[in-house]
Amino acid sequence: MTTELARPDRRIGRGARAGTALSSGAESLRRSVADQVDRERATRQDLGIRWWREILLIALFYFGYNLVRNMFGSAAVGPSLALNNAELVIELERSLGLYIESTVQGWFLGWDAFISVWNVFYGLLHFTVTFFTLMWLYLKFPDAYQRWRTTGLLCTGLGLVGFALFPLMPPRLLGDCGAFGACLADAGFVDTMVHYEGLWSFDSGTFQKLSNQYAAMPSIHFAWAFWCFLALRGRIRSNWGRVCLYLYPLLTLFAVVVTANHYWIDAAAGIVCVLVALAWATPLVRLAQQQRRRALQARAEPETDPTVPATG
Repeated sequence: MTTELARPDRRIGRGARAGTALSSGAESLRRSVADQVDRERATRQDLGIRWWREILLIALFYFGYNLVRNMFGSAAVGPSLALNNAELVIELERSLGLYIESTVQGWFLGWDAFISVWNVFYGLLHFTVTFFTLMWLYLKFPDAYQRWRTTGLLCTGLGLVGFALFPLMPPRLLGDCGAFGACLADAGFVDTMVHYEGLWSFDSGTFQKLSNQYAAMPSIHFAWAFWCFLALRGRIRSNWGRVCLYLYPLLTLFAVVVTANHYWIDAAAGIVCVLVALAWATPLVRLAQQQRRRALQARAEPETDPTVPATG
């Protein structure tokens, strides 16, 4: 009778080693993510960024923005001034050979579902994408968050200046015969939010009274989209994410034109607002961060008693 020694199953050994490697890799990844989160939290603490303070700041600013925007807009300005400014914009665009808004809108007016999509885009994305950008910067890039938050606030404030100095009748009101429109028979524009499906309409009585109908110059919709592009550029890794980021300002420009809420030159003014705000915010935030770091460094240094002689 022969005796045969049992041999270990090599596949079991290889499987155990593979499982150990996978477990080790997962643990390494978990530690890396945890370390990154800790570094970002430490950066926010060093810069004095607190989530509740940021929410309060942005909420108060936006409340004040809406109050000023609506109180000193179409509620205090007659349609004749807003129409006169619209005629100046149209003449400028015609002199450049680029008065194309009615033509662009006319290409798509027969596509009801298509127009409804852009109504929703116009009414929803400028809030959601801007909020996502703020949150993403706060969580992932706290060292850049303050600069871009300040840029966004300053840009929006500059928009208020534009609304006050240049109340502008948007294209959708040129043919409107209501209290805020010009009732021009040959205006060539359709208010898509009135005649097509969407989230809401400026035509509702309450919204008409509360909202500034002539807050068109600059386009804050486009300014925020351009702000999102600049703030996230170079900070999104996926190819699809980068494609969406580069398309977003262009799609926003199309949305504000095809819905007849803005002239294209309003978007150009929005770019100027963002760039001016960025030029102001960058040195202001850099100075504030430097002062914060100096204060932390001074606080961390041990205090010496001048009455105690140094030994050596």
